[in-house]
Amino acid sequence: MSVLELRALEKHYGRIQAVNGFDLKSEEGELLAILGPSGSGKSTLMRMIAGLEKPSSGDILLDGQSVLGIPPRDRNVAMVFQSFALYPHMSVRDNILFPLVSRKVPKSQHQAKLDEVTRILEVDDLLDRRPTRLSGGQQQKVALARALVRDPELFVFDEPLSSLDAQIRSQARAELRELHDRTRITTLYVTHDQLEALGLADRVAVINKGRLHQVGTPRELYNDPADLFVAGFIGNPPMNLLPLDEHTVAGLRPEHLRLHADAPDGDYVLDMQVAIEHVEYLGSEWLGYGTVQSGLADIDQQRQHVVARLPASIEPRFSPGEQWRFVGARADVRLFDRASGERKASQAGVAA
Repeated sequence: MSVLELRALEKHYGRIQAVNGFDLKSEEGELLAILGPSGSGKSTLMRMIAGLEKPSSGDILLDGQSVLGIPPRDRNVAMVFQSFALYPHMSVRDNILFPLVSRKVPKSQHQAKLDEVTRILEVDDLLDRRPTRLSGGQQQKVALARALVRDPELFVFDEPLSSLDAQIRSQARAELRELHDRTRITTLYVTHDQLEALGLADRVAVINKGRLHQVGTPRELYNDPADLFVAGFIGNPPMNLLPLDEHTVAGLRPEHLRLHADAPDGDYVLDMQVAIEHVEYLGSEWLGYGTVQSGLADIDQQRQHVVARLPASIEPRFSPGEQWRFVGARADVRLFDRASGERKASQAGVAA
């Protein structure tokens, strides 16, 4: 098990700053996700770690040793790409063994390593097939076996599930997590899909425009976002972000936005009149969408939209076209500085 550390890492393409002063350190044997929208710098970061891109400045360390200047094939970093990149003219057996052949590992060791990884990933019955005769899920397993056979110090996954059908992604996520728990190889998982990141990772690093916004467990990111970007990016639907005054934005998760008539007695920071626009039934929950009519600072002179979430067992009392009073409890509200976007410290007893 290894530790990956990035120190003040930067990558510039002319005037474009793809990665900006990135500091990050993994735990030994952890599955760490890099999560961000398209164009946030995730793939550039991954390519620098693998040695496919040279940083403009900063350092990359594996177990305390800098890997800058070391060619990709000598870094012992195994990569799995979105496209799987299997060789169509080779059998599954030859695809899996290719890293050993290219690194000139003695042939006497090939069979034992092949048996081990095919047993772990359950692809031993596919060895004589060509990749074109495999399903997407099977190709993913073969790509994982090819990466695992070289006994890597670090796994780097670049959106490995995005090309799979939606129906098998959940199973694939479970299999990836099971593989990690079995091997305990330190893993960097790059994705734009928060469901993958929050469902798979021990910790998640949220990145946007080349800058690291927050690192934490999925629970920490959801319950205690460090800034407005994380608050608005994590969660589906994301956190309701509403202006309290010219300096402060209040954040409230949809499940914490309650009808005043149904809410217990308490200390409420948000107290709003909301016009219901439409209601969705999604099987496991109800979502109610509306616009705030009163109760907020009218700073931008824009309509403020809110989302309320209810479990499927509780049918909403509100209907489209109606106006209802909604509240947000002090304990559930998170406060952010309007100018900087940063989370505010606890103030006047309000949870920040």
